[in-house]
Amino acid sequence: MPTDLIGYLYAATVAAGGIIGYVKAGSVPSLGAGLAFGAILGVGAHFNSQEPPRPLLQLGTSLLLAGMMGARWNRTGKLMPAGMICMISVAALLRNLVMYNRYLPLPGRQQ
Repeated sequence: MPTDLIGYLYAATVAAGGIIGYVKAGSVPSLGAGLAFGAILGVGAHFNSQEPPRPLLQLGTSLLLAGMMGARWNRTGKLMPAGMICMISVAALLRNLVMYNRYLPLPGRQQ
């Protein structure tokens, strides 16, 4: 399986967003969440780069980020950063579902 470069880029984007939030607004929770989610997504990208790929960590994290940031975007109405992270997370979620569908451990499916 080739290296999941898009997954690593997604992880770096989330981590960079946390760093930018800290630098611009002094938000320690933004820094902590951005680095934590970025690290988890980086591990997920590593798992996707293995043979066979294991997409569940990245799928779950993308779903959680899309939900949290989507709710925040709905509450504030601001595209940056919540709306952008929500849209990127939904795109990553869909990409992982399509790309790694045959590797997902679904009930009733023989592995």
